[in-house]
Amino acid sequence: MTMIFGIPLQAFLGQLLIGLINGSFYALLSLGLAVIFGLLRVINFAHGAQYMLGAFVAMLMLQYLGINYWFALVLAPLVVGLFGAIIERTMLSRLYDLDPLYGLLFTFGLALTIEGTFRYFYGSSGQPYNVPAALAGGTNLGFMFLPIYRGWVVVISLIACIGTWLLIEKTKLGAYLRAATENPTLVQAFGVNVPLLLTLTYGLGAALAAFAGVLAAPVYQVSPLMGSNIIIVVFAVVVVGGMGSIMGAILTGYMLGIAEGLTKVFYPEASNIVIFVIMAIVLLIRPAGLFGRDA
Repeated sequence: MTMIFGIPLQAFLGQLLIGLINGSFYALLSLGLAVIFGLLRVINFAHGAQYMLGAFVAMLMLQYLGINYWFALVLAPLVVGLFGAIIERTMLSRLYDLDPLYGLLFTFGLALTIEGTFRYFYGSSGQPYNVPAALAGGTNLGFMFLPIYRGWVVVISLIACIGTWLLIEKTKLGAYLRAATENPTLVQAFGVNVPLLLTLTYGLGAALAAFAGVLAAPVYQVSPLMGSNIIIVVFAVVVVGGMGSIMGAILTGYMLGIAEGLTKVFYPEASNIVIFVIMAIVLLIRPAGLFGRDA
């Protein structure tokens, strides 16, 4: 049997795959957080609830409307993104001129409200969401058995992350978004609808969380607690990557997911805290984060 550092190769690669899968969700969720914070300067504590909403919208679409996974992968992010846009326009936008703490408290209260509502109607236990038939089963790679759906999650999340980065960093719309956060008065003088841009930005961040929720539904059970269980880890990922750094969120999400997976091989007892230990070390050495800009 092939060994790596005294660990069977199959066990090592299996945990590496789990780390990549977790890293895919960390990357997508931290990307949405980084987009909202980087462009709106709002710490969106409701991000975990929006992730949970994506999974529930997909499940309810299937139960009541017969809408399958593939359509839900598009429609659920649109629904949650629209919900986020309405919240931003009607409530969150009123807090931009106040201390950032008010935005944090508002989104924290929003998260508790959404989670509490779903717990009231669906309880705390999870509900299954089946893997689509086209992605069921797995393939034998020789050294390990790869579930097809897990591989799909890694690939599609990477595509979504790179696409979002290109949108913000390489397009005219992205340039408007970045400029609107730096000098909204000047951008508005050029005829750009800055409030609409900010609304679209928050909606995009919420849609990314919902997209991750739909991807997670067949992997984990759909539960009102699924957002609160992951959001603290995602905040740690964003801090390590650098608050507001789009590429930092993507790279750090995958790196910390892999680090967590490999820790389960070499030192399982530390797997639940390794991300926070890394965060503490990074903050001691570089307070702005690995990819953040020093003030």
